[in-house]
Amino acid sequence: MATWNDLVAFVRAEYRVVEQRADELTIQIEFDDERSQHIWLSREVLDGKEEWVQIVSPCALADQVDLRALLTEIGHTTVVGGAAIMGNHVVLRHSLPLSNLDINEFIDPLQLLAGTVDTLEEQFSGGDTY
Repeated sequence: MATWNDLVAFVRAEYRVVEQRADELTIQIEFDDERSQHIWLSREVLDGKEEWVQIVSPCALADQVDLRALLTEIGHTTVVGGAAIMGNHVVLRHSLPLSNLDINEFIDPLQLLAGTVDTLEEQFSGGDTY
C-alpha cells in the first residue's frame, strides 16, 4: 500500500462496501454465525503530510453499558485496538500508517478488530446492532 486510494481500491475489491465518502469507507464484515459488523475506515493525515488509515467499529452505547466491565474485558482480551467514546458510542479503533503498509498489516488488524468488537457487542449489548 502506498496511498489512501490504493487502500480504497483493495478494500472495494475484497470487502462489501456499504458506503463511501471522500476520506471514509464503511464496510460490512460477515461472520459464520450469521452476525455481521460495520467497520469504518477513514483517512487521517498527520502533520499535514503522512497518510494513515483509522479502523473503527462501535460495540455499545456509552450510556447503556458498564464501562468499567467493558474496559476490563478489553484489557484482558484485546490485542488490536483501543477503546474510545466517539459521539454516543463506545468504539474499538486502530490506526496504521499507509506509506509502507503491507497488506497483511491491514487485513490482520481489521479482522481482529472486527471479531473482537462483534464479541464485545454481543457480550455487553446483547445484540447485533452494528
